[in-house]
Amino acid sequence: MPKKTAQLLPSTEALLLQLGVRLRLARLRRKLTAKQVAQRAGMAPMTLRSLERGGAGVTMGAYLSVMQVLGIEKDIDQLAKTDPQGRDLQDARLGSAARTSAKTKMVSAPIPSSASSWSVLPITEAGKGAWIPSEDFATSDRLARLLTEPTAPSQKRRR
Repeated sequence: MPKKTAQLLPSTEALLLQLGVRLRLARLRRKLTAKQVAQRAGMAPMTLRSLERGGAGVTMGAYLSVMQVLGIEKDIDQLAKTDPQGRDLQDARLGSAARTSAKTKMVSAPIPSSASSWSVLPITEAGKGAWIPSEDFATSDRLARLLTEPTAPSQKRRR
């Protein structure tokens, strides 16, 4: 008895079909037969056929096995890498948390491309914080730069 799969939206089914077609084209460009790829990927030819047709019942592992045989498995690293919708949701929550907290406010700034190595600092006065690379928190060069850089009288910080 076949396993039931979750119902996908038509647009999502189309994406899966397009992926299958791209994998089939990649196989054909390499002049590999379906039997060869299925054997190297450790699956039945029927599974490969279903995968190339965008079957929703084919596991993610099967897709990755075929990608590995074709030498394109590193492409999977690009999936959901930037997540703009998730970042927007996170920024919205951070913005509302800053409005509700009277004691500590977060300063929002554009997120750099390597956001995983950056941290946001909580501050007590609005406008006196920034995104600072986490690897630069306690370097002697950064401290020396702070001591030697001249500041305009209107920009001096209160202690």
